[in-house]
Amino acid sequence: MQQILIDACGWVAIIESGMNIDTELFRVLGPAQMLLLASVRQELELLNSQRPRSKRLLLTLLEQKSQPIEALSLESTHPDDQLFDLAVKHTIPVLTVDIEFKRRLYEQGLPIVEVSNNQRLQLVDSL
Repeated sequence: MQQILIDACGWVAIIESGMNIDTELFRVLGPAQMLLLASVRQELELLNSQRPRSKRLLLTLLEQKSQPIEALSLESTHPDDQLFDLAVKHTIPVLTVDIEFKRRLYEQGLPIVEVSNNQRLQLVDSL
């Protein structure tokens, strides 16, 4: 089963697109398991608290569909750095729409999944 790391902005993009995450993950990666860092969950909780009730981020759904994963090091508390370290060590794709973070991952030759304009997931093959 393919694992995929979830970045906060990637999850927000999924929710805002209205896509069926299970269908799209399977289409792009086959059977997949989402991995969720505590720092990403905290970032999403903060974002969620700032959004109107009608625009909630379905965090319960994310927690049901993902496995918690520990950061390799707590030296950096920034979620992007923790995701990057895990992606490098285990060559795990990262779901993100953050342009700078995608560039950083791409320069390391790491797999990236993003939400495209047509409400679908796609593997990034160029920037």
